[in-house]
Amino acid sequence: MSTLPRLWQRFGLLMLLGVLMSWLISCGNPSATSESSADGSQEVEFWTMQLQPDFTDYFNELIANFEAENPGITVRWIDVPWGDMQSKILTAVSAGTAPDVVNLNPDFASQLAGKQAWLSLDDRIAPADKSLYLDKIWQANTLNGESFGLPWYLTTRVTLYNTELFEAAGITEPPTTYEELAIAAQQIKDATGKYAFFISFVPEDAADVLQSFVQMGVPLVDDQGNAAFNTPEGKAVFQYWTDLYQQELLPREVLTQGHRRAVELYQAGETAILASGAEFLSTIENNAPDIAAATASAPQISGETAKKNVAVMNLVIPRSTDAPEAALKFALYVTNDANQLTFAKAANVLPSTTQALADSYFTEPPTDAEPVTLARAVSAGQMADAEVLIPAMEDVKTLQKAIYTNLQAAMLGQKTVDEAVTDAAAEWDAR
Repeated sequence: MSTLPRLWQRFGLLMLLGVLMSWLISCGNPSATSESSADGSQEVEFWTMQLQPDFTDYFNELIANFEAENPGITVRWIDVPWGDMQSKILTAVSAGTAPDVVNLNPDFASQLAGKQAWLSLDDRIAPADKSLYLDKIWQANTLNGESFGLPWYLTTRVTLYNTELFEAAGITEPPTTYEELAIAAQQIKDATGKYAFFISFVPEDAADVLQSFVQMGVPLVDDQGNAAFNTPEGKAVFQYWTDLYQQELLPREVLTQGHRRAVELYQAGETAILASGAEFLSTIENNAPDIAAATASAPQISGETAKKNVAVMNLVIPRSTDAPEAALKFALYVTNDANQLTFAKAANVLPSTTQALADSYFTEPPTDAEPVTLARAVSAGQMADAEVLIPAMEDVKTLQKAIYTNLQAAMLGQKTVDEAVTDAAAEWDAR
């Protein structure tokens, strides 16, 4: 969907000290956005992220059904452009005017969870309700052992690949591991002069490289939050990416451009592989029909762990809400099996509940299925190995910057791999 947020792109965390300090004061104050009348009726203010106008009818119907089942509770829905959500929720929380239910992602939500901005859910969620959700996805909404959000919709990347370029390079099967990817990259470059893929090393952009450490069996931080990648295994990952760049198997602009460039190069037929959500095939069909016709899909490339990354959207409840029970009731309603299945079908995403994900819509594509349907089945089929690979932490972008900038220095020959790893770990531990 063109208006659905690109879940694999992570928010830039511009967390101003003054705003953070104000949370300590404002989070304890009642929100002005929830209203309780003399007759006991309550209003729940619900913010979503860029879901209008494509899903206006869906949410209007969902809210009407909820209100009919819950007399005395009304829902006021406000949709926020995804690029504006960070600043708007920061402002609302600091001003004591936060909504009652907010659609965010675990990366950004965890930054505020560390400041006690969200209602803790562990003592409010019945075990039967919690058991509805995929366990690994639930864990993505926890920080320091405390649950701060309800999982909602998911996307997990698949490997979209150009069968014509593969055929020209004599490759019969798409790579499944990073080791196989390096071999394929050399074959494609030798046979066609093109690159196998594009991956960004820009610190402020996608976290794909960061995720590759986890997939290759290298933890990023230890239990105390200190760097855990200054090991022989961590150095091997630094060496892997350094070698690919220095052997000219990666485009030069991986150091300066983000994931958008990966899309542009694939649609132009200049790369053979694009890591993307299944739903993006529809966009390729519109922008580059010839490339789409040559595109097939396969599971996400991983390392020895076989772990697959998944991007998660969640619902959180500000701690300042004065309608916690109504807010939680509505959040559970939005994310229940039936409503998740309906929304996933409408938005071409995946649900985060076990029963909805097991629906035949995801597991049994028809024999004459369109490519996007087949890609969706591949996406759903890898959910058993899927999890949010980057642990929830308050300053994850600081970690990404430390690793990416030092990795760039190694790729450019400005530092040895050993120096780059040591410096990255030291920068993180000294934060």
